Amino acid sequence: MPSVSEPATIADAAEVMRDGGRVSIDHDGGDVVLSTARLNRVLEHEPGDLTAIVEAGLRLSELQAVLEPHGQMLALDPPGDPTIGACLAGDLSGPRRHRYGAMRDLVIGVTVVLADGTIASSGGKVVKNVAGFDLGKLFAGSRGRLGLIARVALRLHPRPAASATVVVETDDLRGAWSEIHRSQLTPSAVDLLPPDRLAFLFEGAQAAVDAQVGHVGGQTPDVSVWDESARRQERAGRPVRFTWQECLLARPGIGIAWVEGDAPEPEWPFLAERVRAAFDPEGVLV
Repeated sequence: MPSVSEPATIADAAEVMRDGGRVSIDHDGGDVVLSTARLNRVLEHEPGDLTAIVEAGLRLSELQAVLEPHGQMLALDPPGDPTIGACLAGDLSGPRRHRYGAMRDLVIGVTVVLADGTIASSGGKVVKNVAGFDLGKLFAGSRGRLGLIARVALRLHPRPAASATVVVETDDLRGAWSEIHRSQLTPSAVDLLPPDRLAFLFEGAQAAVDAQVGHVGGQTPDVSVWDESARRQERAGRPVRFTWQECLLARPGIGIAWVEGDAPEPEWPFLAERVRAAFDPEGVLV
């Protein structure tokens, strides 16, 4: 049976890496399972700058609860309630990806622990920051193969004053999206609900939201449509970005197609394996 280590500090996590044996981060597979459960604090929050620094084991819901009294949010909506570290390691996102991007787009700094115990940081506490290599982008989607994500500096967004969801039913999904795409509308979230529905989330000032909803028409349901979207995403297990939906939505980065059923894990790209070998030549991380 593997042993489980729950370090309370970054220095403790680095010691686990240096102790020898194979290490897996928040999942089985190594001689030691390194859990981020105790690395779960909000270290800094600067409401005026719309930034926060948090530890990787903090749950997304816990962070949102801290930010809500300040009228702010982390504009990320993956299914379930992952940790911030898992959000970056998986480069998670949801329908809000349309406007705000994935986790990699919301990270402005990161502190990681490499396989040999080295503690490395890049970025900083402000949105316009060019200090050091962009480890946040490098570790986005790394799935724990490059090192432990310990701390993350995040770009936040104001909570909207009003929001509304519109669902359009059509047998011409391409045409419906093309009309929206050519318009001046600015949905925060877009999702395709097979076989014939497009869901849009509009946010902002009440007058602006009402105007956009009136332009689109369609049904205005309660927000449970996004629960349906999350269930589909959770069943799929992983996104396959820019496949058939790229054609539908006309440009990459705008939406996500979800593979349902027993889809195989994507292959680890050759370049990513070269990077992994440089970061972990002894194969400590599994």
